[in-house]
Amino acid sequence: MKQYLKLKLSQKLSPQQIQLMKLIQLPTLDFEQKIQREIEENPALEQGQNSNDDDNQQENQDDYSDSDDINIDDYLNYDDTPSYKLSSNNSGRSEEKNIPFSVGISFTQHLLSQLNPISLSEKKMKIAEFLVGSIDESGYIRLETDEIIDDLAFTQNLFISEDELDEVLKIVQDFDPPGVGALNLKDCLIIQLKRKKRTKYIDLAIDIIENSFEQFSKKHFEKLMNKYSIDETQLKEVISLISKLNPKPGGSYAGGGKPIEQVIPDFKISIENNELNLDLNYRNSPVLNISRDYDEMLKGYKLEKNKSKSQKEAIQFIKQKLDSAKWFIDAVKQRQQTLIITMQAIMNYQKEYFLTGDERKIKPMILKDIANEIDMDISTISRVANSKYVDTPYGTKLLKEFFSESMKTTSGEEISTIEIKKILEKIISDENKRKPETDEKLVKILKEKGYKIARRTVAKYREQLNIPVARLRKEI
Repeated sequence: MKQYLKLKLSQKLSPQQIQLMKLIQLPTLDFEQKIQREIEENPALEQGQNSNDDDNQQENQDDYSDSDDINIDDYLNYDDTPSYKLSSNNSGRSEEKNIPFSVGISFTQHLLSQLNPISLSEKKMKIAEFLVGSIDESGYIRLETDEIIDDLAFTQNLFISEDELDEVLKIVQDFDPPGVGALNLKDCLIIQLKRKKRTKYIDLAIDIIENSFEQFSKKHFEKLMNKYSIDETQLKEVISLISKLNPKPGGSYAGGGKPIEQVIPDFKISIENNELNLDLNYRNSPVLNISRDYDEMLKGYKLEKNKSKSQKEAIQFIKQKLDSAKWFIDAVKQRQQTLIITMQAIMNYQKEYFLTGDERKIKPMILKDIANEIDMDISTISRVANSKYVDTPYGTKLLKEFFSESMKTTSGEEISTIEIKKILEKIISDENKRKPETDEKLVKILKEKGYKIARRTVAKYREQLNIPVARLRKEI
C-alpha cells in the first residue's frame, strides 16, 4: 500500500443545469404538474394570477436580490449550506407522473361480475377466479394448459386434472365480450364463430379455422379452394365473416382503468398573409413569484441583534427556500426561451411544409442541423423534441416526426426519408391486391422513379409503416 497524489479534471453539471434539463424535456401537462408540486413543497414560491403580474414578479425578484446582501455567516456558527446540497435534484430518481384515469370498473372486475351468478363448487370457483385474473387487457390467457395447472398447484395449492381445467375454462370463455379467455388467436376466432347463428358459411369458417388455420393465415387461397371444393365467391364470404371478428376482444371493453391519452400542443403555428406565426402554449409560461412574506421575514431577522438558535435555524430554512424558488423561476424562464428558440428554428427550416402542408416538402433534418442553427447542444434539441406537439393548420403533429435522415436521388437531389416512405405507401396502396408487390419488386419500382434503395431498407420502411409482407397483403 502506498499514498500518491493524482490530478484529475472532471466536468460536472450544476444543480441549476440539471433542473433545467429536466424541465425542458417535460411536455405541457407534466410541466404543469411539476410546477404544482414545486409550489406545494416550497412555500417561498407563488403563482401569479395572470400575465399582467410581470411587474410585480420582477419587483419581488428585485426585493429578494437586495436581501442577498444579508451576511448570514455573521450570526451563524455553521456553514450556510446551499439548498442544492440538501435537495434530491441529482438523485436520478424519476419524477412521479399523475396519469388521469377514466371512471368505471376494470376489465377484470367486469369479468368477475359475470362469474358471481354462476353456481360452482369452491374448488371450481377458485380455478375460475384464477383464470379471470390471468386474462390480459387483450382478452387472452397467455399460458399453456400445463402452466396453468402448475401455477394453481404452487400459488393456490389446488391440484387439478386437465379435464377439470377445460370444464372451467369453457365457462370463462362463455363470458362477454365474445372470444375472451382464449389461449390463442385460433381459439379466439372459433369461440366467436360458435357464438353466431349457425349457417353454412359459419360452419365452413369454423372448419377452415379449426383444420386449416395455417393456410388461412398465410393466405394460401388456392389451396383452401381445392381442399374444401369451393369457388372464389364462397371463400370471399368466409373471409368476410372472419374479418368482422375481433382479434382482441378485451380491447372492445370500454370500462374504466385505462389511462386517458391527453395531447396538449406545446406550440401553435398559424399562417397570416403567407407568413408563419409561432406561439408558445400559455400553459408553458406561468407567472411565478417569490413570496413577499418570506422575503420580509428574512429582512426582519436581519434587524434582530441577538439571534437564538431557533432563529438561526429559521434563517437557514428561509434562505434555502428563497434560493430554491429563485432558481426554479430562472429555470422556468430559460425553459420557455429554449423552447421558443428551438421551435422557431425548426419552423424556419421546414417553412415550405408549414406553408403548404405537403409532406413531400419536409426537408431532411437531423438534431445537429438545428443545434448548429441556434448554437445549442444536440442533447438540448433532443429534449425539446421529445414528447412535444405542435398545433399546425394541418393538424397536431409530434415534433420529432419532422426529424429524418436524407438520401440522394439518382439525379443528385437530397430528399427526406419521410418522402420515401410516403411514396412507398402510395405504391403499395395502388398495387393489385391479387398480386401484391414483393420487396424486390418495390425496389425496382422505386428505382424507376429515381430512388435507389436497397431491399433491406425497403423492408425496414415497410415495417415502420406497419405494412405486412406481400403474401399477407394478398386479397381475392
